[in-house]
Amino acid sequence: MSKSDPAAQVKHRLVSSPAGRVHLVEQGTGPLVLLVHGFPESWFSWRHQLSALAAAGYRAVAVDVRGYGRSSKPDDIAAYRMLELVEDNAAVVHALGEQTAVIVGHDWGATIAADSALVRPDVFRAVGLLSVPYAPRGGPRPTEIFSRMGGDEEFYVSYFQKPGRAEAEIEPDVRGWLAGMYAALSADTMPPADAPDPHFVFKGGRLRDRFPAGRLPAWLSEADLDVYAAEFERTGLVGALNRYRNMDRDWEDLADFDGSPITQPSLFVGGALDASTTWMADAIKAFPVTLPGLVSSHILDGCGHWIQQERRDEVNEILIGWLASLPA
Repeated sequence: MSKSDPAAQVKHRLVSSPAGRVHLVEQGTGPLVLLVHGFPESWFSWRHQLSALAAAGYRAVAVDVRGYGRSSKPDDIAAYRMLELVEDNAAVVHALGEQTAVIVGHDWGATIAADSALVRPDVFRAVGLLSVPYAPRGGPRPTEIFSRMGGDEEFYVSYFQKPGRAEAEIEPDVRGWLAGMYAALSADTMPPADAPDPHFVFKGGRLRDRFPAGRLPAWLSEADLDVYAAEFERTGLVGALNRYRNMDRDWEDLADFDGSPITQPSLFVGGALDASTTWMADAIKAFPVTLPGLVSSHILDGCGHWIQQERRDEVNEILIGWLASLPA
């Protein structure tokens, strides 16, 4: 990578975690900001934030979540339950010589960040959520809810439940699948509103059958796609998909937190064209109760799901402004 590439300026490290190791990259000095990616991504999805946060006076650290990249990839599906990922994040903070940190997550990383703040308020003093709003634990088992969605079609979370099924679709052409997934949820390349929803499949079908083909979103270069594809071609998708296979375990593990608010200072940023924002509109409306420490909430017009990459400058400005507002 060239010197002008923000990802070229970061420092790579491996630190100990309950699973064995976490791979992280860091840039800058100052208060620690831990950045947690979603599916199907890696630390690289924060490449534009690392340099911006460092320039603003923060120690920005982006991890590869357990099962991704160079972080440990346990064989046991149950090893990817939420409480394990929370402890990975706490272990990273302590391995870096800190006692507390601000945690920011996107997609699954937003849920991991929220639960980290909920379960370990002694470690995580503030939480930022991108794309996926906080929704407290409650209601029926998650797999029961998802199984009722879509009618004759199957929701993607249900599609991911059976080990090996989604892997068989993705792994023969990782690069092509990722390109389609990123395009399907990006503002400038997503299917029109009257097209079949790429979050669902016909029973017996494949997700990629509904992905747009032949054009990358503006935020994603061929070189960027190569970075993502190279990681998943090396590791496979099992670890990443195992996160989805623990949603019922999470529901059981977090029973003591049923309905619990997150009281630390918080931030939400969503894309107006992101299904996570529209499907979870009620969760956003509930923020006065569920996120009583909310500092600010933003919905970015014309933005899709990959928010910190699609609208990096705007997201950086929001993040830095929020961080500056936090107590020292």
